[in-house]
Amino acid sequence: MNLSEKLSSKNFFVFNLVLIGVIFGFSLAFLSFSCSTPTGTRTAKAQENQVTIPADALAVAESLQTAFNAVADKVLPSVVELKTVSIRRQQAPQFNGIPWEFFFGPQEGGPNERGQEREYRSQGLGSGIIVRQVKDVYYVLTNFHVVKDANEIMVAVNDGKEYPAELVGKDERKDLAMVSFKTGDAYPLAVLGDSDALKVGDWAIAVGNPLGYMSSVTMGIVSAVGRTGGPGNNINDFIQTDASINQGNSGGALVNIRGEVVGINTWIASSTGGGSVGLGFAIPINNAKRSIEEFISKGEISYGWLGVSLLEPDKDLAQALGIEGKRGALASQVFLDSPANKGGIQPGDFITHINGREVRGVNALTLAVGDLKPGERVTFTVIRDGAAQEITVRIEARTDAVAAENKKLWPGVYAVPLNDAIRKELKLEQNDRGVVAYQVIPDSPSAIIGLQSTDRIISINGEAVRDMASFYKLLREKTGRELWFEVKRGDSTLETLKFKR
Repeated sequence: MNLSEKLSSKNFFVFNLVLIGVIFGFSLAFLSFSCSTPTGTRTAKAQENQVTIPADALAVAESLQTAFNAVADKVLPSVVELKTVSIRRQQAPQFNGIPWEFFFGPQEGGPNERGQEREYRSQGLGSGIIVRQVKDVYYVLTNFHVVKDANEIMVAVNDGKEYPAELVGKDERKDLAMVSFKTGDAYPLAVLGDSDALKVGDWAIAVGNPLGYMSSVTMGIVSAVGRTGGPGNNINDFIQTDASINQGNSGGALVNIRGEVVGINTWIASSTGGGSVGLGFAIPINNAKRSIEEFISKGEISYGWLGVSLLEPDKDLAQALGIEGKRGALASQVFLDSPANKGGIQPGDFITHINGREVRGVNALTLAVGDLKPGERVTFTVIRDGAAQEITVRIEARTDAVAAENKKLWPGVYAVPLNDAIRKELKLEQNDRGVVAYQVIPDSPSAIIGLQSTDRIISINGEAVRDMASFYKLLREKTGRELWFEVKRGDSTLETLKFKR
């Protein structure tokens, strides 16, 4: 094929390619035109495809929305923001920039004289609930951790006004505190509900000032009740909710669908560095009602004292004591000369009820006893040697000093039953008997007579200890005036010193 023929062939190919493109373009245009509909028809079809919300469903939704509106209107004016300032003083650095003193010796009158202190101010935010008014004084309930280090407190109200506040009282064990402010303006008091009536699935509405965003309302449900394990020394049980709670919500209100305060938002569980993940916890308002009265009348909270050290038995211990499946708390130790000791409660007693009301664990019992008034006579139901019996105790006032007096903690050892893991660890035979000293309390009678952790107690006052049941039985029946243990420590058998009561 010569050059002329090649060019002719190439031109023919290009012509065909262009022709195909034109035909394809016209085809698309025709198809588009054929499939299109007039504007009026498209509008009609769009109207036909619109979703129509059933009137009854819309009415229910709007009714619920109106309920939330009403709750917000009712609660927001009684929930305040607390702005705190904590002041600490610290010795200022001796040098400021260039170390003049190093080169020229001490300088008189300078800003950083030796020993001079500098003031540091740190700010904090939280929430509170107006719960009482006496003349022109308003009382605000909040969390202890919101105001515990505060030197200055300001209350910011929903209407935008701010007032200086004073600390009325605080209580670390329940993480509660109260502040007050004065004004001639009128503010509504929060309506306190009944947290004992809460059920899982109830509406839960959190009101407060998360991250400084004042007067915020979030909504969820009650996820659980009776939760335990709060931060610090908090002895409360808790309401769990998935209503969003963040830093700054502490001390604010958790309310029900009626706008009644059922809890005080207190802490969150989070794996995101403090952000809300739907695990918020509130102190039940019933736990705080008595505290409100005592804060206002006395400025502090008084606690009843029983005088026992409690624990929740694990599976092995519960089986050894014959209390599997039962709710309550084990009095593993009893303070000598305490109300419990005087009334007849003994180590190994499993406490199940107070005045006929069931207690479901250590926290519940601790909280219930704490709410008892000093001088009150109370009936405790205990399981001892497999049988239930009632013991009447006269409650006394709790003080930190008496509750920490280990030398009176009888017997002063947390013992555990032998199981396969312990036998393997201590290289014991299957027929070896006794119990193991898991922890010996410092300065207690057991510590004084020389008992050590991992000692295997094989007898008490000369009587053989076979298991946990016999351990506690012998403590009750054989140690009226003195106590001594026979123990196995490694390959040695030892008789400890005697402790006289």
